[in-house]
Amino acid sequence: MARYTGPSCKLCRREGKKLYLKGDRCLTDKCAVSRRATVPGQHGAGRKNVKEYGMQLREKQTARRYYGVQEKQFKKYYVAADKKEGIAGENLLSILETRFDNAVYRMGMASSRKEARQLVRHGHFTLNGKKADIPSILLRVGDVIAVKEKSLSSDKIKGLVEAMADVNAPKWLEVNKEAVSAKVVAVPARDDVDFEFNEQLIIELYSK
Repeated sequence: MARYTGPSCKLCRREGKKLYLKGDRCLTDKCAVSRRATVPGQHGAGRKNVKEYGMQLREKQTARRYYGVQEKQFKKYYVAADKKEGIAGENLLSILETRFDNAVYRMGMASSRKEARQLVRHGHFTLNGKKADIPSILLRVGDVIAVKEKSLSSDKIKGLVEAMADVNAPKWLEVNKEAVSAKVVAVPARDDVDFEFNEQLIIELYSK
């Protein structure tokens, strides 16, 4: 699958806000958005007027980049969200929240979603006791994520387990910090999303 391999900070600068793609670095004065808030490119500093379509596009790109999802997959999530009962925008965010890599990040076992995807791909986690190395798996109520016993001896994982103690997980995840596991106990609600989105703009974009 195609994936973005360029500088993460460029994505934040393009959207004009912190997307926290580099974890703790985004909270320091090294953050590119704080140091250079202009849009990347030769004419970035001169871009000011944004029309309705531009606002919708930027909101969609913000959500897509925040969760680390490619365009084709993001469109599939929108289609699924639109078919479900309820508000399409909230359904879309709920689907994005239940991605395997996002759940690993939200339980505190990664400093960023990018790191969570890498850890999942490297096979450090199990899902319901079985090997799971696909970041895009959508979780359901009752699913249990756990760190593989073999991985617990890794210095990298040990450091993440220690940092996990300071993380407050969302209420849709029941985290057992002693067992280094998490159980999905509810469908993520709108107020469980840890970023300020205007999801209605995304729905308007795709509804045209």
